[in-house]
Amino acid sequence: MRPRFSTRAILNLGAALCAFTAQPLLAQDSPLEEEIAEDDYGAIVVTARRREESLLDVPIAITAFSGAQLEAQGALDITDISNVTPNTTLENSRGTNNTLTAFIRGVGQQDPVPGFEAGVGIYLDDVYLNRPQAAVLDIYEVERIEVLRGPQGTLYGRNTIGGAIKYVTKRLSDTFQLKVRGTYGSYNQADGIISASAPIGDQLRIGGSLARLSRGGFGDNLTVPGLENYNKDVWAGRGTLEFNSPDDRMLIRISGDYTRDKSDPRNGHRLIAGLQSGAPVLDDVYDTRAGLNNPKQDVKAYGLAMNITAELSDTFTFRSISAWRKDTSFTPIDFDALPAVDVDVPAVYRNEQISQEFQLLYEGDKLNGLIGFYYLDAKASTGFDVLLSTTSPGFNAYTAGDVRTDTWSAFGDFTYDLTSQIAVSVGGRYTVDRRHSRILRQSKIGTSAEFGGTPLVLATTSDFLGDATFKEFTPRASISFKPTEDHTLYASYSKGFKGGGFDPRGLSTSAPDTNRDGVRSYQEIYDFLSFDPETVDSYELGWKASLFDRRVRLALTGFYADYKDVQIPGSVGVDTNGDGTFDSFAGVTTNASKARMKGIEFETFAALARDFAGAGSAITFTGTLGYIDGQYRSFINNLGVDVADFRKIQNTPKWTTSGTFGVAIPAASGLVNASTTLSYRSKTSQFETPSPYLDQKGYALLDASLVWTSDDERYSIGLHGKNLLDKQYITSGYQFAVVNPTTGQPVLTPAGNITPTLGREGVVTAFYGNPRQVFATVGVKF
Repeated sequence: MRPRFSTRAILNLGAALCAFTAQPLLAQDSPLEEEIAEDDYGAIVVTARRREESLLDVPIAITAFSGAQLEAQGALDITDISNVTPNTTLENSRGTNNTLTAFIRGVGQQDPVPGFEAGVGIYLDDVYLNRPQAAVLDIYEVERIEVLRGPQGTLYGRNTIGGAIKYVTKRLSDTFQLKVRGTYGSYNQADGIISASAPIGDQLRIGGSLARLSRGGFGDNLTVPGLENYNKDVWAGRGTLEFNSPDDRMLIRISGDYTRDKSDPRNGHRLIAGLQSGAPVLDDVYDTRAGLNNPKQDVKAYGLAMNITAELSDTFTFRSISAWRKDTSFTPIDFDALPAVDVDVPAVYRNEQISQEFQLLYEGDKLNGLIGFYYLDAKASTGFDVLLSTTSPGFNAYTAGDVRTDTWSAFGDFTYDLTSQIAVSVGGRYTVDRRHSRILRQSKIGTSAEFGGTPLVLATTSDFLGDATFKEFTPRASISFKPTEDHTLYASYSKGFKGGGFDPRGLSTSAPDTNRDGVRSYQEIYDFLSFDPETVDSYELGWKASLFDRRVRLALTGFYADYKDVQIPGSVGVDTNGDGTFDSFAGVTTNASKARMKGIEFETFAALARDFAGAGSAITFTGTLGYIDGQYRSFINNLGVDVADFRKIQNTPKWTTSGTFGVAIPAASGLVNASTTLSYRSKTSQFETPSPYLDQKGYALLDASLVWTSDDERYSIGLHGKNLLDKQYITSGYQFAVVNPTTGQPVLTPAGNITPTLGREGVVTAFYGNPRQVFATVGVKF
């Protein structure tokens, strides 16, 4: 019987800490709060406009988390911030631990294959991560995380059409530091992080971190002995070298990072009984019967970056950001989650990128801004089998997609103070985005060579080469008014752009013969496999304020966005051998849609009391609220019918809200912080077509933390609880079923079963968010 809760020692520790503080479990930390000082609630500094500014002054909707906050809340990776950030969804993509699905204000990308660009940009120390693989960044030694909502195309470029997430690591200290942090908790969670830095002379510093992150599975694989489900087995490390010039006008920072994830395959839970085998639905949603374990799950991600900042004069600063990154993900995907070979997909993803960015910043009395140039050369490929036969070696529909991206852009953004109260900002970016793709599909007998097989190729059904170039100008403009130093009102317009491409799962033989000459020409195949960029025009009104001697801070934003040429990736069953049954699937991506998004976002932090029980004591409240009304204005299906009334904006609940209460009390030569957060997300559709099986009803999550930190901040002890009510909720899934082409609802047989479009057992498989977790942390600084 695997442990479902933390050990007795952890629970005893929690009871002791609660008794020690003699206070209810209340909250303190918040997205709008960086640090509580004795007499001041200091302004948060962010770099959303590529220069340091107070959060209060930036005319952009931003949620900022300091590293201290995230540590106090027990945040494990960047998906943990999703529940306390308005109109934001960050989650693991279906069958993986480390591939990220990100949506902000209804814009994102569900499918992680290389032909599709992300809709939310992820930045690690200002380096853009071109692919979602290995983008679920673990949180350790982080300075802050910023979530920028709305298109950021001017300063951050292509594929920030929904927003951007900036992960900023800590700078090295000028003095020797050694930090050790350990975690133990439910499901044998055992994490250890050691960080050290040291100066070498007056100008040079060196530092690094090593992290071992492990956890037993939330469930088990009942078919393959020894495999757990939803476990974690990660080694990660970072190294940094920093050099300051003697006059401190130049900083060179060279950093490298490495992550190795050898967790067991993350397989789904069937929501229907097997149509052929009659296999019943399992009682435990974290258990699986998936039989595929080839290739062994293995993810490697690593990179190097060099950031140079040089103050050329009192007004001009030059900045260079150079980076190289590479990752490889081998993963077995068992769609049907049953022992037999029915819809089994051995897969591999490979990505590599080189990027270079130059910026020239100007800082004057009234004019501030920058101009810049960005270049990216990226390679992304995937190869996967689709194994459908129950006999060995069996039939295999193989697909390989390869995408080469070559893109450059020039940009500028400036703010001019018309008066001491009114400022105008304008900016623009011109992007040239080139895409070269190859799509190879073959019918085989046996597993492909890259997964250890010796297959017999029966036929090549696609061998397509395509090139496309997309050019776009993305402007931004805003005007802000500060009636007093503690209030900012602003109105803004921005445009976002996400590149087009070719569906890497497309099938040439499915292309229509549009001129009816009996031959599928290259142009007809090209038009069928390609899709255009999508764009968003976003309008925003905002108010940011600091009230009552900075005891209350708030941010209120209203937005309206026109979403055009929405890319809709989909897949259909395909009969490749003409026997009358679907034996593979093909991707069909269209720009069939127009959508409109409008909504509000509200964030507040209030110091309800401070210094009431000694210096540093405080009672605080944080609230967040997001509302979005997202609707398709047109959605033309493959039959030419507008089905907009029957489609939903995926991964975008109408309501997202959270509330956090906190208490800080001096005790035992330190400060005890107790916090609890209740968050809620309304009903969520996993795909554009609603599914009665996979769509998740509204749900609430309760988290809590209790942390003691010594006065000199050398020691800390914490107890954290996640999803304390043990809510089970679906985050993603697969459904291959015949549906009504208009309503999208599954067409059921007289017995009430689905009619599968792929596989004989039927595929309706779900993945769930983490169950209740309780863990303790201990930190020591030397």
